[in-house]
Amino acid sequence: MHLSCAGTRLALGLVAGLVFAADTVRAGADSQYSLATVYDRRNFFQSFDFFTEPDPTHGFVEYVDQATARQDGLIGYSPANGSVIMGVDYKTHNPARGRKSVRVTSKQSFTHGLFVADIAHMPSSTCGVWPAFWMFGPNWPTSGEIDIIEGVNSQAQGAVTLHTAPGCSVSNAGSLPSTYMKAADCGAAGSSGGCGQQTADGRNYGSGFNAVRGGVYATEWTSDHIAVWFFPRAAIPRDVAAGRPVPASWGAPMARFAGGPGCDIDSHFAENRLVFDTTFCGDWAGNPSVWSSDATCAAKAATCEDYVAANPGAFRDAFWEIQSVKVYSQEQQPPQQPGSSGGGYPGGGSGYPGSGGGYPGYRQRSFKPRRWAA
Repeated sequence: MHLSCAGTRLALGLVAGLVFAADTVRAGADSQYSLATVYDRRNFFQSFDFFTEPDPTHGFVEYVDQATARQDGLIGYSPANGSVIMGVDYKTHNPARGRKSVRVTSKQSFTHGLFVADIAHMPSSTCGVWPAFWMFGPNWPTSGEIDIIEGVNSQAQGAVTLHTAPGCSVSNAGSLPSTYMKAADCGAAGSSGGCGQQTADGRNYGSGFNAVRGGVYATEWTSDHIAVWFFPRAAIPRDVAAGRPVPASWGAPMARFAGGPGCDIDSHFAENRLVFDTTFCGDWAGNPSVWSSDATCAAKAATCEDYVAANPGAFRDAFWEIQSVKVYSQEQQPPQQPGSSGGGYPGGGSGYPGSGGGYPGYRQRSFKPRRWAA
C-alpha cells in the first residue's frame, strides 16, 4: 500500500510537471513579444538621466544629480537582493529648497511595446508625497504621456491616466468592470486632468502595494490601445515570470484605453521615455482643496509644505525598490547590447559582482536605510 501511494504521488508529480512544461512551451509559442531592453541592478543608473531642473509641477522638492543622490544615500541597492533603490531625504528639517529627491528618465525612447515593471516597493501612502511611474514624449503634450502609477497623500488606490494634445477621446472598453473612467477626453489643456481610469484594488498603490510585497505592472502600447495590468506578487502570471509574456492570456486589464474614431493612438503617442520620480506637494498633492479634503493630512498641518518641511521622519518609506523593468517588442530583435543607448549590461560579462564583468563597488554602494542597517 505504501509503495502504491508513493507511485501514485510520483505519477501525479510527473503529470503536473509535464503540464507545467507544456504551459511554458505554449506561452513561448503564443507570445508575440521578444525581449528588447532590460533595466535592472546591472545597468539602471547608467541607462537613466537624472533630472535637476525645477519641478515642472511646482513641488516642494529639490531634484539632485546622481553624484549627490549617491553621496546623500538617496540611491543604491538593496543589501538583500541588489534591487535598485531610489528614496528621498528623510533627515533634514525645514529644507530651504525643498526636500531632496530624484527624478530619472530613460535615455532610450519607445514607440509601442510591452513594458513590464517588477517593483517590490513604492513610496507609501504618506501625506505630502506624490510618486509616479510614467512615460512621456517630446514637445509635451504633443507626443503623449502615460501615467502608469500615480497618486498623492494618503490615497489607497491608483489611477492610470493619459495626457495628449487636443483631439483624443478614448473609450475604456475591455477594462475591469470594477474600475471606471473619470474622463474620456485626454487633452491636457485646462485642468490637465487627462483621461483617467480609477482603480478599486487597494493592493496596486502605496501602502497596500507594499503590504503584498509589490508586484508587476505591465503596460501594452499598440496602435489600437494602451492597456495596463497589475499583478500582486503572489499572482504574477507564469508567462510573465518565464519572460514570455502573452497579454491575451491575462484577462481584462485594470485600464484599457481604446483608440478609434475618437483618437488615433499613433498620432498622439510617440517616442516616450520611462520616468520614476517622487515629488512633494506641488500642483496636486499640495493643492489646498486636495490637502483639505484628505482628513488624514489636513489634521497634521495647515498646508502640505508645512508638513513636509517639519516632518522628515515621515518619509522613510518614500522609496522605490525596483527589481527590473523589461521592455518587449513585437519586432523580433535581440536585447540591447552593452554600450547601446537603452539597455545592455555595462562592463560585459554577466554584470554581477565577482563574475568578472561586473559593476564595481556593488556591495559598497548598497542602500541601507536606518531600518535595514546592521
